[in-house]
Amino acid sequence: MKNIKLLNKIAPVGLEVFGEGYKCSAEAENPDAIMVRSAGMHDMEFGENLLAIARCGAGVNNIPVDKCAEKGIVVFNTPGANANGVKELTVCALLLASRNIIGGVQWANMLTENVAKSVEAGKSTYAGCEISGKTLGVIGLGAIGGMVANTAKSLGMNVLGCDPYITIEAAWGLSRSINQAKTYEEIYKNADYITLHVPATPTTKNMINAETLSMMKDGVKIINLSRADLVCADDMKAAIASGKVSCYVTDFPTEDTVGCKGIITIPHLGASTAESEDNCAVMAAHELIDYLEKGNIKNSVNYPSVSMPETPGAVRLVILHKNIPNMISHISSSLSEHNINIENLANRSKGDFACTLLDVEEISDSIISKIISMDGIIRVIKI
Repeated sequence: MKNIKLLNKIAPVGLEVFGEGYKCSAEAENPDAIMVRSAGMHDMEFGENLLAIARCGAGVNNIPVDKCAEKGIVVFNTPGANANGVKELTVCALLLASRNIIGGVQWANMLTENVAKSVEAGKSTYAGCEISGKTLGVIGLGAIGGMVANTAKSLGMNVLGCDPYITIEAAWGLSRSINQAKTYEEIYKNADYITLHVPATPTTKNMINAETLSMMKDGVKIINLSRADLVCADDMKAAIASGKVSCYVTDFPTEDTVGCKGIITIPHLGASTAESEDNCAVMAAHELIDYLEKGNIKNSVNYPSVSMPETPGAVRLVILHKNIPNMISHISSSLSEHNINIENLANRSKGDFACTLLDVEEISDSIISKIISMDGIIRVIKI
């Protein structure tokens, strides 16, 4: 029986993917795997049985990814599973930033007498502009950014997209009429609206700051449904106060942004749709099952994607190790010393870490222990 610990409420349709041989529970002790959404894990202690963590969502800043890699715990995420939900909220944010809908609704709800007459007299205060014909800069053209770019184009916007890690041709079926910006600076200088769809990393932290804001058009509107850390709150408030930024829409309310004029704070609703939660849970469950039962890795953030067809009658070894020279030959030599034939092999690396899948004939625990003792070996799992 494999135990799956649930750190958050996970959509039932995802838990139903696990069949016999699995037990999913928030109370699971010594779990084989963990499913999580937003719960913080940086202060958690991980048991020796823990093999994998699946994040039902794209961002993994709530998980100690590097620590997990060192301990041989594979961390998965679910890229694209919630993309449509975030895309739709981005479209909503474009409209909220353009037209004072929120202010107008709040004002209308305060009216108590002569409502129709008062509305006609006061509605001009809440007038806005249309997005059609304006230029949208999309920073990050992955699953979400690509969908946002296509949708904005269909709504009549001119779209500039920039992603240093992906070409326009490779980005989620982007329309050929979407222009590729070579640098973020090009977007900063030309866009009427800018939407951020990049992960929070040391290189993207505070990417929107006083310097980059100074490059932008006066009155630019900025949307951040990705991560709070992408924007320096103090610099943004200063830009709002000066008129450089006419509106900032963020999905990450903080003490620095709530209640500030010119800033619209959404309570982290990007992926909060029933469909997104279902999609993420189902994808995460399939990732865990494929790894726990076959050793295959897909959508891991700390180990490489690697898979291999099953060899009938063979035992599979999942070897997680450092990405150092001659590791494969050392493993092979260790097995040949015990007259163990390798039926099939797959190896992939990602940064400092690698995974090797081996299908071999029956192998004893003592031989596996010898492999584990080799320099650079982090973990060996026998399936």
